[in-house]
This record gives sequence, structure tokens and C-alpha cells, in this order.
Amino acid sequence: MDTRVAVIGIIVESKESVDKLNSILSDYGKYIVGRMGLPYRERNINIISIAVDAPLDVISAMSGKLGNLPGISAKAAYSNVISHE
Repeated sequence: MDTRVAVIGIIVESKESVDKLNSILSDYGKYIVGRMGLPYRERNINIISIAVDAPLDVISAMSGKLGNLPGISAKAAYSNVISHE
């Protein structure tokens, strides 16, 4: 199975979906390499960066599920680093 390294950028504008966001991240935990969260108090938002190593369809599914949550924006940036397992 081919996997890619990617970063998913997440902007949390509303706290109503935080529990669901964390649940989705937990569901995909085996693919997550690292996570960094930054509270931007002046703008009343949170910025989260998730580094993943996963099959392309898994990255797309995770990013799509996150982006469909109310008050959450998510976009994936893919590297050209591909592992053939």
C-alpha cells in the first residue's frame, strides 16, 4: 500500500465541533505523525497542524470529514514523499 506524507491545516472558529474534531483525529490516530495546536486569542480561533503518513484516500477522507464540521476549516497539503509498503 502506498502512503504519502501530508499536512492538514485546521482552523477552529467555533468550539461547538471540538469534541467531534477530536473524535475524528482519534479515529485516524494511527496515521498521525504529530500535532501542533496554537490558540490565537486575539482572533478567538485555534490553529491546528496535523502531520500524517497515510494512503491518499485516507488523508482525503480525514480532511473532508474535518472540513464538513460546523465552524471548522481544513485543507490538506501533500508532499511528493511516497512510501511503497
